[in-house]
Amino acid sequence: MPAPIRLEYRAKPSALRFVSNLARPSPGFADDGQLPDIQAHWPGHRASRREIADFFELSGLPDRGHASILYPHTVSFPMLMAVLSHPAFPLPIWRVLQVRNRMIQHEPIAPDAVFDFTVRTGERRLLEKGVEMDLRVGARKEGRVVWEAVNTFYARGRFGEARAEPAASPGVGGAPATEWRMPAHGRWRYGQLSGDFNPLHMSDWYARRAGYAGAFTHPQRAIGQCLGHLDAAHHAPMQLDTWIKGPVFYDAKVSLRSESRPAGSVFALHVDDDARPAIVGRFVIPNGNKDTLK
Repeated sequence: MPAPIRLEYRAKPSALRFVSNLARPSPGFADDGQLPDIQAHWPGHRASRREIADFFELSGLPDRGHASILYPHTVSFPMLMAVLSHPAFPLPIWRVLQVRNRMIQHEPIAPDAVFDFTVRTGERRLLEKGVEMDLRVGARKEGRVVWEAVNTFYARGRFGEARAEPAASPGVGGAPATEWRMPAHGRWRYGQLSGDFNPLHMSDWYARRAGYAGAFTHPQRAIGQCLGHLDAAHHAPMQLDTWIKGPVFYDAKVSLRSESRPAGSVFALHVDDDARPAIVGRFVIPNGNKDTLK
């Protein structure tokens, strides 16, 4: 069995390093079909006041004196980019799309908390038209896991006999609860926060060349806009599941539907008049018992 690949960081991983790896050939999947064991470590991250202010402003979230469940997800995202762009990763980063996330926050987190972040590769699942790959993330504070996530990425293609089905998103009915326009500013500033400078999020020209109507916002920023309108971003403990189904264009008119259910509240974000949601989410706020988060 190959030895784990360990990536150690003392600061936010550099986007320039991601770009430098884009031209390298990808090795494809190993004979056993599993992802290589790539582990990234970033101890001692403490947010600056500027980073916190930018996060709340760009995500559309109120500053309630403690971090949102989306904050560790956004700050740790450069580590995911580092793993996805590593020369040992089976597929090139430009072939993969973020399609699903599960985040769990176990306790309230102060904005000035010091995090030790870890990211490592997880499971691979063969689907009928592609493959799903998980990256597992953890944030520790003083040795305790205070936040964790599974981020699922998808690549289209034939990689073997299908053995799994993608996790189905919940349906969300009802009339739109609120409407607004997705902010058009801040795309580069959010790229700095998340480490994701994908030109699909930055350049209308590039996005149109790729077949889209224009550039579209980072998914976690669109999810933040949803949670902000639902006033549901600052609970702890909390579990948040999201399905990323389509682009949310800058300056697009968006509408949000939501329902409260016994198994958790669900929401769906629609772009313009499209009946198909671009973002679907579900959040569970248990009564202080993190063992109920599954």
